[in-house]
Amino acid sequence: MSEFLKPICPRCYQPMSPKGWSNDQNTPRRRYQCKNELCTMDRTVNPLEGADKEVLATNVRLAKQKQQHMDTNRIERKSFREHARVENAYAEYTKELIEVVKANPFNCSPSLDVSNAPAAGVIQLSDLHFNELVDLPHNQYSFEMASRRLKRFAQQSIKLLHANNVGNVLIACTGDLMNSDRRMDELLSNATNRSKATFLAADILSQFIGEIQSHFNTSVASITGNEGRVDKEPGWNEAIATHNYDWTIHNILKLRFAGTDVNFIDGDPLELVVEVGGLNILLLHGHSITSKTSLSDLISKLIGKWSARGVRIDYAIFGHIHESAIGDIYSRSGSTVGANAYSEHGLNLISRASQNVYVVDELKNINGFKIDLQNPSDDMYEIDTKLAQYNAKSSGKLDHKHVIHQIVI
Repeated sequence: MSEFLKPICPRCYQPMSPKGWSNDQNTPRRRYQCKNELCTMDRTVNPLEGADKEVLATNVRLAKQKQQHMDTNRIERKSFREHARVENAYAEYTKELIEVVKANPFNCSPSLDVSNAPAAGVIQLSDLHFNELVDLPHNQYSFEMASRRLKRFAQQSIKLLHANNVGNVLIACTGDLMNSDRRMDELLSNATNRSKATFLAADILSQFIGEIQSHFNTSVASITGNEGRVDKEPGWNEAIATHNYDWTIHNILKLRFAGTDVNFIDGDPLELVVEVGGLNILLLHGHSITSKTSLSDLISKLIGKWSARGVRIDYAIFGHIHESAIGDIYSRSGSTVGANAYSEHGLNLISRASQNVYVVDELKNINGFKIDLQNPSDDMYEIDTKLAQYNAKSSGKLDHKHVIHQIVI
């Protein structure tokens, strides 16, 4: 056996020297002793071991190539499975949603003629989180509470807009109308409940829009938020952004009010500019804001971006942070949810339920108003109890005297 094929001591990695043959008559094996005086390693080696090393190296190389192909195939199969599961979930969700829409017709209120009113208004609906459940000692939220707060919001908005001689109203939905979990197993197993939750949200909003429509010439515009997305990660192109329950609700409402006086405005699902009373108002959700970016810097950059496109931005409205703020060139809406466990313990914030209303007068001045909704009256929109039921697994953990309905998602 050549020098380079002599075995290496597995203990000290030094060359080993021949030391006779083993006593095994069936398979004679050469004995080797470690040359290191401090090492007493003694081993036997098959005489064909040297010749097999090249074959062994070839086999190892082939095995590694095979494993690489197996890993590649596994990754490709996994990717295909995930895409297939997503497509199946969308298909099942859409199928169930269509069935629910067919089984639950809406009612429409007649419109009033207010064409002579000189001012225009914007009613902002932001961060409604319809299927969120909150049960804190000082704040509760469910579909029933959402219905009560939106009823209060409609009543206060109508009173305020009439007082300012408003005739045309834009209902601006700025995202996060619903929460959504993005775990694929739950998406598949809860398709029916999810479709009912979506329809229930659309049902409440339909009643809200119908009440506003009965007092003003009404238009509706929507952009999508981050919480309502179907995909795991937020997307910034239109195809991904429309995989969003906010967009689904918008289109349900559009279908519902087809043939009525309500005008639905379609456009970019992430940023949309709508002219109200002669002012260009930019609608966005606000999740592009980071902790390192001030609101003024962000709005200035957005105005500059749209200006480069030849579009003048007079005002911007958004939400996302669940805290109301009325400014000179922008305003941020609160949420109908109010405080929840995350804002209380994760962010250490004090929150109240609120939404914003804006008036653009005949001189093109814009005034923003925060409507406090923390303590609504008992008036509420109708809720189909067949669509709003407790989750049996979690209802026992809640204080039932506070929470009436919960949708399983």
